[in-house]
Amino acid sequence: LNIPVHQYAARKIKQSITGNGNASKEQVAAMIQRLLSFSEMPDSFDATDALAVALCHLNQNAALIGGEKLDSWKAFIAKNPGRLK
Repeated sequence: LNIPVHQYAARKIKQSITGNGNASKEQVAAMIQRLLSFSEMPDSFDATDALAVALCHLNQNAALIGGEKLDSWKAFIAKNPGRLK
C-alpha cells in the first residue's frame, strides 16, 4: 500500500486549532467542540486529540479540498467574515 504519512508537532496542532501553541488539552477540546458543534464533550481527550490532528492536517493541506492555505485564524476570519458567530 502506498499510504502517505504526515507528522505534526503537538505545538503545531494546538496552534492550528486554537491559535495558541501552548494551549491545554481542555482548550483544544473546547475549540474542537465549538468548531464541530458537539452538544456534549467526549469522555476522553483521545477523541478530541484525534480530531485536532485531522483538522490540523486539513488546515495544512487546504489545497486537497480546493481551498487556499491560510496561515492564521485572523486570515481565515478576514476571508470568511460570515463564519464568525
